[in-house]
Amino acid sequence: MSPVRPDLVACWLFRLDRRGRPEILLIRRSAGRIYAGIWQCVTGRLEGEERVVDGALREVEEETGLARADIEAVFETDMVNWFHEESVDAVWCEAVFAAQVRSDADIRLSDEHDELRWVVPATAREMVVWPAYEAAIDRVAWLVDHQDKASHYRLLDFPPPSPEESPRQ
Repeated sequence: MSPVRPDLVACWLFRLDRRGRPEILLIRRSAGRIYAGIWQCVTGRLEGEERVVDGALREVEEETGLARADIEAVFETDMVNWFHEESVDAVWCEAVFAAQVRSDADIRLSDEHDELRWVVPATAREMVVWPAYEAAIDRVAWLVDHQDKASHYRLLDFPPPSPEESPRQ
């Protein structure tokens, strides 16, 4: 079977508290938008032929104002969501990533969202509406709790290369 290019990307942002426990960033969809009022992670469509992970990071910057310098690590999650979207009567495919954010990074929401909260995983699971979101939150907690195994999911180009280093080919 040929590789599948997803339509959408999702990126679950987290930071570690002073004890090393994860806090998940949830952002609430603004009024007047599809799924208004729901709490979610960063999501969006891929553009052109951009790499899938680059699309996720572009969406992170567009929706939260966080640049690559604000991100400490990016992880594959081995999660892909397939779901029917009634508004277009089609099935969408979404690649799911996680990214650890510097604890002092400032979030600046786009107009797509009207509120943000940093919450512990248990609270995040209570706030989201879809089981796939609950599973992704559990995966973030697993990445934090199993750092030896999580290293296999870490994408190699993070932190970003220094100006002296050539980018990964």
